[in-house]
Amino acid sequence: MAEEEATTTLETTLEFTPTWAVATVCFILILLSILLEHLLNLLGKYFNRKRRKSLIQALDKIKSELMLLGFVSLLLTVSQRRIAKICIPKSVGETFLPCTETSSDAEEETICAEQGMVSFLSRQGIEELQYLIFVLAFSHVLSCVLTFSLGMAKMKTWESWEAETRTLDYQFLNDPRRFQLSHQTSFGKRHLKFWSDHRFLRWPACFLRQFFHSVYKVDYFTLRHGFIMAHFTEGTNFDFQKYIRRALEKDFGVVVGISWWIWIFSVFFLFFNAHVFHNYLWLPFFPLVMLLVVGTKLQGIMTMMCLESPHVVRGPLLVKPNDNLFWFGKPKLLLYLIHFILYQNSFQIAFFTWTWYKFGFRSCFHKQNEDIIIRLAMGVVVQILCGYVTLPLYALVTQMGTSMGKAVFTESVSEGLKKWRAKAKKNLAMENTNHFSYATTSLDASPDTSLETSLDHSPSFTLAAASFSLERDGPNPISDSKIVALEIEGEEQVMERGSKR
Repeated sequence: MAEEEATTTLETTLEFTPTWAVATVCFILILLSILLEHLLNLLGKYFNRKRRKSLIQALDKIKSELMLLGFVSLLLTVSQRRIAKICIPKSVGETFLPCTETSSDAEEETICAEQGMVSFLSRQGIEELQYLIFVLAFSHVLSCVLTFSLGMAKMKTWESWEAETRTLDYQFLNDPRRFQLSHQTSFGKRHLKFWSDHRFLRWPACFLRQFFHSVYKVDYFTLRHGFIMAHFTEGTNFDFQKYIRRALEKDFGVVVGISWWIWIFSVFFLFFNAHVFHNYLWLPFFPLVMLLVVGTKLQGIMTMMCLESPHVVRGPLLVKPNDNLFWFGKPKLLLYLIHFILYQNSFQIAFFTWTWYKFGFRSCFHKQNEDIIIRLAMGVVVQILCGYVTLPLYALVTQMGTSMGKAVFTESVSEGLKKWRAKAKKNLAMENTNHFSYATTSLDASPDTSLETSLDHSPSFTLAAASFSLERDGPNPISDSKIVALEIEGEEQVMERGSKR
């Protein structure tokens, strides 16, 4: 104890520090910062070259998140002295402690000690909080990247299923002229069991199903067929697997960011780490329970679609996309839940890593071996289960909403459609302006000229005015059109499906 006090009193400031030591530390920090920025720029150029606009947006969110957390750390550094000078009574300072025993090693502000009080948050506590913020930022980004990589690796196996839909064997087995009962189809045999009609049996079965090959080939084929029949025409050569991959890339941009409501929950997580709440008994299991609930719901949606299908089907079983199958009719709600689960799990891992680094492996935060095993096991299980099981299942089932996602268009097709639409609106505005100026010139003519025009050229004037009124009063033919993008053998083609009149 005396040695620690001696070391604190012998600490020197920059006034008595060699300039070569300061310059060396600054050089190393600047070099690491430049290397990190260069790596992020190279990654952005790679995504731009591959036309992965969604991943570029996700990378921008990672940069903004790191900048925000760095700004919070800077604010703590600047204001740590003022925060430490805020004094509170000792009775208040000893409430909601994360550990049962108190320690006197923390440095207290002299002003508060003279008043018989304690600091609201000591300087040492602020420095330790800065470490937690850094570890949390790194853990959250790493957790999201690992989850996304596992999901993409799982969906990579679906490429062979997509290629099989173009074979003659698949077309023969799914002959639209063949009639059969729904429970005789492959999808019906998988989902229409004795427990399907009973709610209290259906949900436990869906809960267990996510642990045993959550997505079968027949599930992919049936949901793919239902999506194409709902939004395209029968026999369309649409690459459903690439569409799901693009949709998942867009969702990754949502998951990797930290929204305002996530920040609010992070404050609650810090608060509930007090010992009086016994958080070690329930907080590590919270992400796993939520993840299993989401996976059960996704499995239940596939079963419900099978139950709502007709009893006699022509060709393969046809499921109908419907938002009512999801909670509150919002398929995106599942994405926000996955976002929350990943953040909660990364927070648990970051908190464990931070306490291990700052207070040792056997600190008051995790004294028992069971506590350490539970925290580590839950973090690893949630990470693998979310990335390799729940996320691919979500990417497939969430396409069964009523509306079609924007990811149906590739980046090049989307840019082409936007340019075409802007050019068409510009041409339409110029045409309307020309008609308006022609009508104004005709109305402002002299009475003699108007009379002569009405006697000699009344039919042409009437037709011009009629066409002018129709174009001015009618709907915009460009903005009301529905465009559907199809990819056929690697070539992107755009077809106009219909327009609302």
